[in-house]
Amino acid sequence: MPLKIVYKPHTLHFRKEAGTSRGVLTQKTSWIVIVTDSEKPGVAGYGECGPLPGLSVDDIPDFEAQLADVCTIFNELDLEVFPFNLGIILEQLIPENLPSIGAGVEMALLDIMNGGQRMLFKNGFSDRGEGILMNGLIWMGSFENMLAQVEEKLSQGFTTLKMKVGAIDFEQECRILEAVRSRFDPNAITLRVDANGAFTAENAHERLERLGAFGLHSIEQPVKAGQHELMAGLCKTSPVPVALDEELIGVTSYREKFALLKKLAPPFIILKPTLLGGFTATSEWIEIANRLQIGWWITSALESNIGLNAIAQYTASFHNPLPQGLGTGQLYTNNFESPLTVEDGHLYYRKEIAWTLPGHALAEPA
Repeated sequence: MPLKIVYKPHTLHFRKEAGTSRGVLTQKTSWIVIVTDSEKPGVAGYGECGPLPGLSVDDIPDFEAQLADVCTIFNELDLEVFPFNLGIILEQLIPENLPSIGAGVEMALLDIMNGGQRMLFKNGFSDRGEGILMNGLIWMGSFENMLAQVEEKLSQGFTTLKMKVGAIDFEQECRILEAVRSRFDPNAITLRVDANGAFTAENAHERLERLGAFGLHSIEQPVKAGQHELMAGLCKTSPVPVALDEELIGVTSYREKFALLKKLAPPFIILKPTLLGGFTATSEWIEIANRLQIGWWITSALESNIGLNAIAQYTASFHNPLPQGLGTGQLYTNNFESPLTVEDGHLYYRKEIAWTLPGHALAEPA
């Protein structure tokens, strides 16, 4: 059953400008990879290679050429895939510096191994209609805009809100947090904030003290990655529990992962499979975090519904009670139609809703 792989770029367009500490996003390109089996006509496995601009290790000018090379090698090998050799194929085929390609190829192989039905992991979410609790994401913007987003998320049934902070006006951001807290105590609404590394060594302690007044669940990546002594100190002393995010990107070996978490000792880590190299790589982080009694949750990284579906099904396999960051599927005007729906602050997979996917005949390697 020689497998063949092709890819097709797909540029996703945001419904509204998405403000982050790294700038405003209006569109994002993903590459959809499609694996077929010559002995099973009409069956295809889909995955998504979606490097995140300004953040992914493989956000590089020649990304598509690198993906084309991987596809060429894959197609020359006449591969067969089984649970016992999936990890070997990925390790031998995908360079460590191309994590989003590893993630996308792994998704596609898992899909075709399971019949090409977009059912990569069979569990309560994918098969029995169980929901995944999520946080509602508040993008950066004006005070009025961000407050309107808060109202919208609360009306949609979200009980955990995540707000970007640190790049526009810290005083304004504190006012928004204060406005939410004046109406809802921490038992009613959980608040998370994400600084995307925007704080500095000079202001991080003072800002964390200010944020501590709002009863926050956690703060993601308060300072830029790579400042291990500073981050270790913040993890130890911050009145707001610290969650590492960007700090994990580019750390690939098991030994390096263990050493990093042992040294920094964060209360939480946040896992983005697309940025970490896929599910096998993410599972290593989870195993280490569990050993070190570090909390964790999983988030998508602006993938289309193809990648989001795979990540959500993987996430559901762990039965993690913390709210997950999987609410990005509604961001785009031209997302793929899928069974993924958001209801009352939860993500659901409604099997009665059909997928609309790009045909593999249209996707040819460069």
